[in-house]
Amino acid sequence: MPQNLLLAEDDRAIRHALERALTLEGYAVTAVADGVEALAQAHRTPPDVLVLDVMMPGIDGLQVCRVLRAEGNRTPILMLTALVETADRIAGLDAGADDYVVKPFDVEEVFARLRALLRRTGAPVDVPSEPPRMPDGQFAAAGLRIDPQARRVWRGPHEVELTRTEFDLLELLVRNAGIVLDHTTIYDRIWGYDFGPGSKNLAVYVGYLRRKLDEPGAPSLIHTVRGVGYVLRED
Repeated sequence: MPQNLLLAEDDRAIRHALERALTLEGYAVTAVADGVEALAQAHRTPPDVLVLDVMMPGIDGLQVCRVLRAEGNRTPILMLTALVETADRIAGLDAGADDYVVKPFDVEEVFARLRALLRRTGAPVDVPSEPPRMPDGQFAAAGLRIDPQARRVWRGPHEVELTRTEFDLLELLVRNAGIVLDHTTIYDRIWGYDFGPGSKNLAVYVGYLRRKLDEPGAPSLIHTVRGVGYVLRED
């Protein structure tokens, strides 16, 4: 079943473009033009996820967040904002938003962040399934074979020696092969803490993995999705 998505955006062009793109992505979209309509629709037909513009006339996106959270509503909320200052982003998170995308945005980033939100909150989400598990408990994806119990990895016939953190990161990517994992999700799963947008910790470990996994003449396996995160796939 498609996820029910409530979109509130007062800019007609953006609203129509997003509604069309999200519908093509497989969501059942209800689009409204302001915060009053958003609250009314959320009460009438609770959605699986909300996408709210921050700056709307009357009741804005932050106020919608505060009202829903005060009511005990834990539906995941993605904010759309043209405000880029750190204090503005903090205000959105403090109001109860789960994540945000800064305008102008790439619609693929919106898709990726919605998938991440739905995964983290346990809501059903239509994403590629985990790679099939072999009879011995190993996983295979993108030319890699990984043994979670023995903590061993092979690319083709060659075993790759990894540190503990490198293995944990690669295992996460292999188990989610073909899915773009955002920075926050990876930090939470591997380190249990988001070091913030200025941290280079994740990029450093991705660099370590690429140097150990990439082979001359063979396709790269770990791809950067700018502004979102990383995905494991064999192009």
